[in-house]
Amino acid sequence: MSIEIPTDPLAGHPATAYFWGHVAASGTVSSDGLEVTTTDETSAGVLATIAGGELTQETTSREYAHETSITRTEDEYTLSIPADDGKLLGRTSSLSLPVDGHGNYRFGAFSSHRRELLRGILEGCGTICFKSKSDTVGISFVHEDRDLLERIRELIADCPIAAPMGDLGETSSGGYWFGVDDDAAPAFGTWLYESCQQTGLYAPSRRRKLTHSLEQAEADD
Repeated sequence: MSIEIPTDPLAGHPATAYFWGHVAASGTVSSDGLEVTTTDETSAGVLATIAGGELTQETTSREYAHETSITRTEDEYTLSIPADDGKLLGRTSSLSLPVDGHGNYRFGAFSSHRRELLRGILEGCGTICFKSKSDTVGISFVHEDRDLLERIRELIADCPIAAPMGDLGETSSGGYWFGVDDDAAPAFGTWLYESCQQTGLYAPSRRRKLTHSLEQAEADD
């Protein structure tokens, strides 16, 4: 599939919204450049197609955010873009993304592409699971930056699908998290991935996880 890419990396466009959602959720912007990490190989390729840069792969083991006694091992793909790439990094201040830990989050340029922005954020710092105890689908967001999670909550509140959320809580690893209410999670997740195959702006492994979780929940109704 050919992915449509605007010439301006900060333009209001589905591809840029998806890319910067990933950067905000699982990336860093510093004086040295930009890095964004994903566990989905296809999505990593999409991000590189949108923004350029160099992709590297490594196998890592890390603790679950909600339960640090459990670890998982998986492949990670990191896209690196050096600071001298003026095409992309020279104007990141327009979004006020944190640079070296200073800044905030403004996504006004992507207000017409909130679905792609939230999809990138979900794939960067969100979780999708089937809750066997309650036969429901769970969607939550986990990040060390409380301000980012507050901004994500605002984006979800403004989306066309009603998606009530729980309060922010602390994780055992020192970060923060919140979840979409179980009753609203199926409709919210379905909306996030609606028509994504037409644009190619999604992580197939995450979409499969959502589809499988929804099927499990429906089978147990």
